[in-house]
Amino acid sequence: MILPIVAYGDPVLRKVADDIDKDFPKFEELLANMWETMYNANGVGLAAPQIGLPIRLFLVDTTPFGDDEELSEDEQNTLKSFKKVFVNARIEEETGTEWAFNEGCLSIPDVREDVLRKDTITLTYMDENFKSYTETFNGLLARVIQHEYDHIEGILFTDKLSTLKKRLLKGKLANISKGKIKVEYRMRFPNMKKAR
Repeated sequence: MILPIVAYGDPVLRKVADDIDKDFPKFEELLANMWETMYNANGVGLAAPQIGLPIRLFLVDTTPFGDDEELSEDEQNTLKSFKKVFVNARIEEETGTEWAFNEGCLSIPDVREDVLRKDTITLTYMDENFKSYTETFNGLLARVIQHEYDHIEGILFTDKLSTLKKRLLKGKLANISKGKIKVEYRMRFPNMKKAR
């Protein structure tokens, strides 16, 4: 089932999310709904807070980036085949050089800005079967994971912009939170009873 994506301004996007365990109700159904919702909105990642659940869960599918000719062949191949569920993730370390990349977010439609992030992250997490991993990711893959990870920490990519950029975006962000925006996917706006 395609779920409405929570828009900028909803308090759930500002909560530090809670850990879950394998007894989380209807977990498989939730994952199926999240994948369907993400693909319907043409996203490469989706975090549970974006569908209104303050839990430490996000998914990533970087397949669309696999055809980016500006990337090395190795990175293209990695991105082409990367599809993963992250449960109770924790970033253990961020290293490398900060680099800028133009980011957007399904909860903040029609806003794209360059964001600086470190090149490499080491992450502990569980998969959809609650098996534990510690892995290191780098490049564009690390960035997509960092963006989704921020959601479970109550952080949005707009928080990482300069004061001037934030000021310039203020009106646009206010309109998003009021539902004054056209989107091609279902959204739930703050202070609105129903999704549209």
